Amino acid sequence: MAARRGSTDPWRGRTADGRRQRLAGVSRVSGDLVADLLDGDHRALARTITKIENRAPGYRDLVSALHAHTGDADVIGITGSPGAGKSTLVDKLAAAYREAGLTVGVIAIDPASPFTGGAVLGDRIRMASNIGDMDVFFRSMSARGTLGGLSTATTDAVRALDAFGKDKVIVETVGAGQNEIDIVRTADTVAVLVPPGSGDDVQMLKAGILEIADLFVVNKADLEGADRTVQELREMLGMRDGAAATAAGHHGVVTSDNADSAGADGSDDDSAGADGGDDDESGEEWEPPIVETVANRGEGIDDVLDALADHRSYLAASGLLAERARSRHAEEIRTLLREDVHALLSEEIEARGGLDDLAASVADRETDPYTVADEVLEPIADCVRERRE
Repeated sequence: MAARRGSTDPWRGRTADGRRQRLAGVSRVSGDLVADLLDGDHRALARTITKIENRAPGYRDLVSALHAHTGDADVIGITGSPGAGKSTLVDKLAAAYREAGLTVGVIAIDPASPFTGGAVLGDRIRMASNIGDMDVFFRSMSARGTLGGLSTATTDAVRALDAFGKDKVIVETVGAGQNEIDIVRTADTVAVLVPPGSGDDVQMLKAGILEIADLFVVNKADLEGADRTVQELREMLGMRDGAAATAAGHHGVVTSDNADSAGADGSDDDSAGADGGDDDESGEEWEPPIVETVANRGEGIDDVLDALADHRSYLAASGLLAERARSRHAEEIRTLLREDVHALLSEEIEARGGLDDLAASVADRETDPYTVADEVLEPIADCVRERRE
């Protein structure tokens, strides 16, 4: 497996013994699995993601052990309406990155089966260009019924690919309209695909996706209506700029002179450090470019690569790359706390006879919902306060 970009050692100087010592707190089986993953074993990577997706016993220990080895991958989100050509574009991007000598991980979020909860589409035939290339790791994952199409497991799977040493991690979402905003909690750069002649889709962008896009891609640009779609997007961006003049929003402050400092591999110029520089004080806002492509013929792919690299360079130079990482970690902590507290409360409710009995007491006017909530929470709250004191 190729070493990480900009590093002579993919594990940043950690010896095999040192890595295994960090796994002392996990089970021997899990420790061996993580150590094998860090050593570049693709089978260990696949097994790790399977445990993560299934939320199998010990998966938290796995993810915790991987965390210290993450933070280097460039995570790219690809979203947009169904039929926009997301899978085809992802396939072409992965092939282009491989030609540049970079390793790629792809997570395709598919609709969940109502019977098994698994991914409905599975491995996609539209991503056929990279079959047999071990340096392109592809995985379909289920949306698990989440509105944004991204389950908590997706973030953990991205972490596994990052720790493995993938230079680029591409996350393709289900494509369920304005609910796709969850992608910003996982990706550094978000590309929104819009098919031509999709007036309704462009109108839909006003409801939420417009704010998360770092890049717009009008795919299938050889079809009628492409020019109109591009014009509508430009008009919408103009309206957004006017309405958001007093708010930084998702994009923050732009660095105007660093757009050309990165190539298709997304590597950062040495002069564009995370602390920015004089150019970062311009106060300008990142303007999402609009790129036209015909992905199935490979047309416009270089323009997409350049736009992705420009945005990566801008994030690094402005300091927003680190800021977004902190925001994602904060949201991840909130999500985990909500899940854990929900599980703890469910356990307490069952100990009190179950939710049906409590609801029956409310229906009989023996109590009320607020009192029930207070009574269920009281022992947990007392325990937390005692530990804090």
